[in-house]
Amino acid sequence: MIVPLAPPPLVPDGDEGRAWARRELADPIYREAEPTGFDRAARAVGDFFASLFQGTPPDAFGPWSAVIVAAVVLVLIVLAFWIWGRPRAVARSHAAPELFGEVETRSADELRRAADARADRAQWEEAIVLRMRALARALAERTVVAPEPGATVHRFARTAAAAFPAEAVALERAADAFDDVRYLRRRGTAEAYRAVADLDARIAASVPVFDQVVPA
Repeated sequence: MIVPLAPPPLVPDGDEGRAWARRELADPIYREAEPTGFDRAARAVGDFFASLFQGTPPDAFGPWSAVIVAAVVLVLIVLAFWIWGRPRAVARSHAAPELFGEVETRSADELRRAADARADRAQWEEAIVLRMRALARALAERTVVAPEPGATVHRFARTAAAAFPAEAVALERAADAFDDVRYLRRRGTAEAYRAVADLDARIAASVPVFDQVVPA
């Protein structure tokens, strides 16, 4: 007579249960389901900020919570500047090369030096034109007033006067001097050039009443 084998126990003893558990957990599917190091770090950061908004920062941080938050904000600001750059630099790079009807790619300082060189030779007409363009280019570089292609010198003067109200009259006179020598073919004078140069210097040392780019 054949005696059937006894079925395996439904409830294993302690050693056998631990062996079964080890074999089951050794299945690769469990390792794939485990959170990665990045997952743990992201969850820790999320839990930290969530606790701050709930007013219960972790005990491990204590009084350092504010310092940590400030440091994180500072890092984000630095990254934003590094990625997108300063807004002013972007605006400056898009400054129109045309100034009062002519293509002009020189900087404000280069135009000033050119104007002074013409003034040294008593070439007042050219000196006045160059110094007025230097004034306009300087305000474009400062992102205060950006003369658009086709803008007249008087339109620029009116727009600049909104940023520097104390110089409104002087700006109109400088625009008149520019038109006189540029379009009406009148003779320039040392006094007219000095007035434009002094105006340029005063505005360069002044703070506009607003801090934004205004098209002229």
